[in-house]
Amino acid sequence: MSRPALPEAWVRIPTQEEFRAAMPPGAKGVYEFGFIPAMGRLLAAHPTIGRAFGNLFMQIMFAPGHLSRAEREMVAGVAAAAQDCHY
Repeated sequence: MSRPALPEAWVRIPTQEEFRAAMPPGAKGVYEFGFIPAMGRLLAAHPTIGRAFGNLFMQIMFAPGHLSRAEREMVAGVAAAAQDCHY
């Protein structure tokens, strides 16, 4: 007996225009790519969880610690690749 297929989970990610419109005037992100990365827009989709995750990210990447910023970015890149992360 087979089970019915479950619907796929999805989150509506704000467009770059929606994201920019919600930003305070003059605000900039920590990365300047010339576009708003999907991960930032995904975090904006859920104010409570997104804000908490963003605060955690800022602590991990920018707070004083034993690893340099480049080393932290390398660890993040390797961890994302190991998980086949598309962000």
